[in-house]
Amino acid sequence: MADRKLLKELTEAFGPSGFETEPANIVARELAGVGEVTRDGLGSVVCCAQGKSERPRLMVSAHTDEVGFMVKSITADGYVRFLPVGGWSPRVLLGQRVMVRTRKGDFPGVIGSKPPHELTEEEKKQLPDVDKMFIDFGSVVGADVKARTGIRLGDPMTPISPYVELGKNLMMAKAWDDRGGCGIIIETARALKGKKHPNTVFFVGSVQEEVGLRGARTAAEVVQPDVAVALDVSLSHENPDKANKGVDERVGNGAAILVHDLSMIPNTRLRDWVIGLAERKRIKYHLTTVRGGYDTGAIHIHRSGVPSLAIGWPTRYIHAHSGIVSAADYDAAVKLLTAIIENLDEAVSESLRSF
Repeated sequence: MADRKLLKELTEAFGPSGFETEPANIVARELAGVGEVTRDGLGSVVCCAQGKSERPRLMVSAHTDEVGFMVKSITADGYVRFLPVGGWSPRVLLGQRVMVRTRKGDFPGVIGSKPPHELTEEEKKQLPDVDKMFIDFGSVVGADVKARTGIRLGDPMTPISPYVELGKNLMMAKAWDDRGGCGIIIETARALKGKKHPNTVFFVGSVQEEVGLRGARTAAEVVQPDVAVALDVSLSHENPDKANKGVDERVGNGAAILVHDLSMIPNTRLRDWVIGLAERKRIKYHLTTVRGGYDTGAIHIHRSGVPSLAIGWPTRYIHAHSGIVSAADYDAAVKLLTAIIENLDEAVSESLRSF
């Protein structure tokens, strides 16, 4: 069953791209009893879990960073202009609270813009422009925001959105992308501790995925994998205009096996082997595509090529302040990843290269 305490800690951790210290340290702490834990030059966590055989070398990656913001400039009145870090849609930003981390500590603020009552009819028809938004950390005549907070250019910010449980099965929080994936690799590593899987597994908590899969590239240089699997969010296509029963990609429909994303077409033999494994083990799953990319987008073209696959779990409201997920889908992803590791031997690895 999903470790709710772990997921609360992971999702509430402060860790936009380039500032992943908190979530990366959680991953390193939880993997310390599984195998040797090291860091690469960008800060990605790499844990080597020895099995019965040195090969195949399986890289299992989940990224520790989240989408966030960075201070771009500060007005004379103390308002902050900001840069999105990762992919944000302007439509989800206005009125949302954020936390800035400065050399003096953490300070809350709210994203604002020109009031709707002052917009022209033409402006009302347009999406708000991020360049015209600002963050208010308590600007008022006679108060020096810069002196109080120590804020300066380059300081990172994340959404303020505490972890909340919605009934017995659903969970709401920020940063499921990809702290949920980090939880999946941690819980899989726990389940496999002491077992002799037929391979050597490298559990990786990568950095800077949201700004170009950067940590996956450097971690792959450390691991030199024969096969790779990325754990990340996948899309939930359900909404009030679609009947849930007619949508495969929905919360509650199990683990997602990615058949295509914008960074990678998966190794079809690995894809089909994992589908067959899920069916034999009676693990709930569905197939999906995503208009985005995963760590395997960088790993699969490492050196001469690495057979790779991405596995997700349906998430509502990705790249927004709050997302909703199912504990049952999370558990299905843990079971599927565990089955992959328990069954991926050298013969299977070699078969993936039989073109």
